[in-house]
This record gives sequence, structure tokens and C-alpha cells, in this order.
Amino acid sequence: MSDNSHLVEIFDTTLRDGSQLEGISLTVEDKFRIAEQLDFLGVSFIEAGWPGANPKDSEFFERAKNELHLMNSSLVAFGATRKANSKVEDDLVSNALLNADTSDVCIFGKTWDYHVEEALRTTLDEGVAMIADSVKFFVDHGRRVHFDAEHFFDGFKNNRDFALRALDAAANSGAQYLVLCDTNGGTLPDEVYEIVSVVVDRYKFGESSPVISIHAHDDGACGVANALAAVRAGAREVQGTINGYGERTGNCNLIPVIANLSLKMGYETIPRENLSQLSPVASTVAELVNMPLNPQAAYVGSKAFTHKAGVHTSALSRRSDAYEHLEPGIVGNKTRYAVSEMAGRTAVEIKAHELGIELDSISINEITDKLKELEYLGYHFEVADASLELLLRQAAGWTQNWFDVERFEIVVDEPSGEVGRFGTSSTLTTKANIVLNIDGKKYSESAYGNGPVNALDNALRQAIESHYPQLKRVHLLDYKVRILDSDKATGAITRVLIDTTNGLETWTTIGVSDNIIEASWQALSDALIVGLLRSEKTS
Repeated sequence: MSDNSHLVEIFDTTLRDGSQLEGISLTVEDKFRIAEQLDFLGVSFIEAGWPGANPKDSEFFERAKNELHLMNSSLVAFGATRKANSKVEDDLVSNALLNADTSDVCIFGKTWDYHVEEALRTTLDEGVAMIADSVKFFVDHGRRVHFDAEHFFDGFKNNRDFALRALDAAANSGAQYLVLCDTNGGTLPDEVYEIVSVVVDRYKFGESSPVISIHAHDDGACGVANALAAVRAGAREVQGTINGYGERTGNCNLIPVIANLSLKMGYETIPRENLSQLSPVASTVAELVNMPLNPQAAYVGSKAFTHKAGVHTSALSRRSDAYEHLEPGIVGNKTRYAVSEMAGRTAVEIKAHELGIELDSISINEITDKLKELEYLGYHFEVADASLELLLRQAAGWTQNWFDVERFEIVVDEPSGEVGRFGTSSTLTTKANIVLNIDGKKYSESAYGNGPVNALDNALRQAIESHYPQLKRVHLLDYKVRILDSDKATGAITRVLIDTTNGLETWTTIGVSDNIIEASWQALSDALIVGLLRSEKTS
């Protein structure tokens, strides 16, 4: 990275700002694991929290001294400037930051005159002094200082002279990074470009000039766009979070920032060989914060390179860039084809090939027509991957011979007393009776359950698990019901989706009928058949 003009440093604040998203509560161990992922990705800085603000952050920084071994990233401790009308040497926050013993500190100060006078209840001169004193304190103690100019864009628009004066105080005191914060997240890209350009021009005074950075929030859905606009204006650091986690609508999402800067704009961000880790890291961090990754997330979502329309899949089969803005593997993702009524024969052929199923031209045409017919009836194979697989295998001549159901019935016993009224402790009892053939022999089983689906599942398992013990590892995860034409009242078509797992993988099956029991049975029996098919593949 010899040409610094094409280097944009990545400052990650997932562990600090990102953790302020409602629903995220990281343990100390979580923070260590996420920090390791960020270091593996190769970001320049990892802002890990606010030492002294809470026991978890204090424990993290104390343990990090001996337990966190970063190879690529610098650890950053976060805090505020000193309090008004006090000495920085006596400030508890400042001393907690110093005791964190990190190479870098990030401190925020007020650059909007409104906040200085109304929130801090002090003078503008004292607001400037708070910034200058705090920055100098850390510089004098050998720390690299990132100064977060809080509410800078709003402050600049309200009182330009004071906002720039606050920046000057940080720069003249030795801050190596001046971070322009769009704290409320409402600034637009053209405004960001204009204001950042002013700041960049102000500090072009040689090798010792501070790096201009952008810290954007996404309240106006412009977080990423604002970061890119800032870089075009001369900013050389971007702050943000993995997957855009953060308070309210979130912070600037570093995943598309890194990808766009590196792959579209010619800048160096993380090591180029690490770009393929964007998808794995995004997924891993999502797991660690216990929030599902948005399937439509740019670059890294499971649907980011998924194609449904027939014209798309046909074109992609001939040229990969026909409907993809880059090769998915570059960011660790892959092309997927959703097979639906909108899909043509090319999508069917590609999907079958992915599953290792050989279909001739006639079969492809037949299954394409059948898919359109079934989707018209209410099936939705995009979300029922396993049922689609069974359909394709059957089109290739495959039949399952594990079991054959002759008939089943559901019996509901009404308890004594009133049913369905408040204050009644009685519950309905549901029993499933099933008759099936296994290896030419007839078996009958009955089982009770918590509702008809559970009863059917129990009865079917009782009948076949002794023959196929591998099904003991197969468990139902979720059961979803949707009424497709509610205007028909009790005669409406019902769609049932069942999620199933064997502990190693998860699959979804579908059933559609005007009888909810029949729809449930379709999805349930397919789920167990796929479970047997999966066990056969891995045995």
C-alpha cells in the first residue's frame, strides 16, 4: 500500500456503536470472537467499547491486554472529552481510557453549538477547551487520537465557524484523525461531499495533516452513499459496523462500503485477498449477535445473487455478467436460482444439475409446465427447497420405497365441560391412526399428539423408526400455515410449510390443499422422506 491517496482505512465500531442496536446484548466472549473475525478480515481499527462505562467493557479491555492477539488491526478504546470546567487529569472517563492501555483512543466532543450551550450548559469557548485539553492529554501519553466530531454536519450547517473551530482545536492538539459524524443520520450525499471537501481543503498542510474520516448513520438510508461521497471528497477513513448494526436504523454498513471502494472505485481497504471473506464474516457476526443476516443484504445476503425470472436465468447461463454486477465468488457468495412459475426451463435445468439430477429435454419441459401449474394452485417452491428436490427427482424417474401410506385419520376427543371458553382447564385430545406398508408388510399405528400435525408425526414415526432408526435424528423445527384465499372462508386453500433438521442441515417442505390436515400431511411426509434421503447420502 505505497500510495496512501488510494488507501481508505476501515474503522469498525460493531462492538461499540453496533451493540447499541435494540436486541443486541454481547457477552465478553462474544466481543472477543467478533474482534477475532474483524482482525481476520483485516480492518484497520476495532473500536471495542467504552472502558469504565459498564462492567463488560471494563472486563473486555482488561482481559484483552493478555488474551486478544490481533494480527492486522489496532484496538481502540472509546470515550468522551473531559467534563466542562474540570481538569482532564482528574477526569474519570479520561483515566479509564488511559488505563485500557490501547494504542488508539477515540474521543467524541461537541461540534454543534446547540449541544454545547444547551446539552452541556457551557460556553462555546469552554467547549473548544474541552476538546483541546482532552486530545492533548492522550497525545502526551503516547496515544493515537481519533476525534469524533459529534453532530458535525448539523453543527456545520448551523454554525460553520464554531464547527471548524472545534475541529481546529483537535487538530492543533495533535489528533491524527478528525472524524466527521453524521450523528442524526439525516445528511444527504451531496451535502456530505460539499462539507467534507471544505474540511479536506482546510487541512492540506503536508505529511502531518490529520486524516479526515466519516462516521455515518443510516436514518435517511444514505449511510453507505454518504461514506462513498466523503471518500470522493477526500476522506481517507470510514467508520461503520458489520451488517450496519447500530442504534435506531443503524450505522453505515461496512460490507458494501468495503466492496464498493475496493471493487468499484479503485481504493485499497482490507487486503484484497480477504474480500472473499466478506460473506463468511458477515454471516459469522450475524450468528454471534444472534440476529439473522438479511437475505437481501448487498453482496453477502443469500439472495444477493439469486435469480428468479426466466429471462434472467437464460441469459446468465450464457454470460455471467448479464444480470450480476460482479462475480459472486469475489465476495465469498454464489449464484442461486429460484425455481418458480416465473422460471424457464434453463432455471430448472440448472437447479437439477446443482442437485446432481439428470433430466432430458422432454422431462425439463414437462417439469417446467408442472411447476407453473402447481404454483398456480398455491405451491411456492422458492421457500420449499426440499419439496422441489423431490419433484425434480420424481421427474427423473426416482421413487421413494421406504414406506407407502394406505390411509390415515385424525380423531379429536372432546373433553367434558365447555370447550374454548376462558377458565376451562380441559384440553382437546388429538389422536392419529395410520396404516402403511413397509417392505410389503402392513403396519397400523396410533398416537396422541399436541394437535393433528404432532399426532400424525408421532404415529408415522412409531410405525417406521424401528425400520429406519436414522429418523431419530430428524426433528421438526417450525410449522407455518397461510390461508391463500380467505374470501372463501372455511373452504379456502391452505398452504403449510414445515422446517426440519437432522442437526447438520435444515430443509423446508410444502403442502397445499383445501383441507389443512391434508396440506400438513403432504409437508410432513415429504419432510421425513427428505430426512431419509439425506441420511442415505451421508451414510
